[in-house]
Amino acid sequence: MPRSKKILLCSCLVATLTALGTRFAGAQAPPTAGAPTEAPAGFNTPSFNGAHSISNGIVEPPGDTFARDQQIFEQNKAVADGLGPVYNATSCVMCHQNPNSGAPGQVTELRVGHNDANGNFVNPTIVINDGKNTITGRSIVNDRAIGPEAQENIPETENIRALRATLNTLGDGFVEAIADSTLIAIAAGQPKLSEGRVNGEVVQAPIFEAPGQTRVGRFGWKDQHSSLLSFIADAYLNEMGITSRLRPTEVTTVLLTTTGINDQPDDLGLEDIDHFAQFVRGTMVPPRDTELAATPAAVSGEAVFTHIGCNVCHVQTITTAPAGTVVNGGMFIIPAALGNKIIHPYGDFLLHDIGTGDGIVQVGPQDTANKLRTEPLWGLRDKARFMHDLRSLSLEDAINRHEGEAREPAQRFRGLSPEDKKALITFLHTL
Repeated sequence: MPRSKKILLCSCLVATLTALGTRFAGAQAPPTAGAPTEAPAGFNTPSFNGAHSISNGIVEPPGDTFARDQQIFEQNKAVADGLGPVYNATSCVMCHQNPNSGAPGQVTELRVGHNDANGNFVNPTIVINDGKNTITGRSIVNDRAIGPEAQENIPETENIRALRATLNTLGDGFVEAIADSTLIAIAAGQPKLSEGRVNGEVVQAPIFEAPGQTRVGRFGWKDQHSSLLSFIADAYLNEMGITSRLRPTEVTTVLLTTTGINDQPDDLGLEDIDHFAQFVRGTMVPPRDTELAATPAAVSGEAVFTHIGCNVCHVQTITTAPAGTVVNGGMFIIPAALGNKIIHPYGDFLLHDIGTGDGIVQVGPQDTANKLRTEPLWGLRDKARFMHDLRSLSLEDAINRHEGEAREPAQRFRGLSPEDKKALITFLHTL
């Protein structure tokens, strides 16, 4: 088939699949809901300059401001604040800053464990304090400690070891506002779109602020969280060692100098985790390079992207649930700033086995050991390292590492003409 006809066909497929994504997303919307509108996009949270930041229009709690939320997101914590005894960073922004506050990081965290006699993943037993104490019940191993007695050491028996990049949080308020039924529908449609090769897995994640209740997971490399507040409280403990009302138990008491829950309400009655959640919910989605996207090469590259099947997992368009929808076990009502919004994440927020899995199991069943959440491609153009472990230093290498469920698209990429490969890469640089 001539290349011009292929591109025309692919353009039609893009439109069809975009419509399918919108249909999936609108399944829960009541007949009275207005037409969805585009979510605001922009890198509008300049680091350490919150006075110049612009939110997506979310209403702040009484007395609060978006600038204050960002300032608390950027604050360094000390041992007196509860930092440690084991930790990875002293602030949220340390891991979420490129190109501005809330964006992805250039650092990785370490996860380890082992398999039992039946091949099931087991969390590690980590030795500290010259073997006098251990840390159990979690796969993360912190790189830093407030003193040598608390420094974590990995026994040789923990032979599953993997690196994970810190994730983007910009626009995650819109991700939280996606209805469960939307993600379930996307998963259900993937086998048909891929001749049975792609089967995104949905996992149910616990909601810490609503004990005993779950929701479709969407945050973290293993979809281990569905609520931003839960995700944030978990990170505050496991990345910084700071306890909160949702995660009140210290990882270890070795070298511990504080008592009680570290994260306490401020003069507004809000804790740090509340400010963090408000900040993330108030961010805009990562913007596209609209000038580059309008070029013939980028338009052609998007058609190639669809033609080889990348869009089955990297879903272009999703619409959030209507404003007023109650989620997170009744603990969060989707506000007008986040509800009934069209987003373009180029991701499905589902778990897939593409041959790069890390062997770690968190909230999902054992079959998720070698599955990872599809990385949303929005914001891709501001990254220099790719994939979950940041080991790919070019987009071509990242694509070529796709196997398993993504084997066919990767093979089709390798079979493209140099012209079409260049067009596809140009398109990716618009995201």
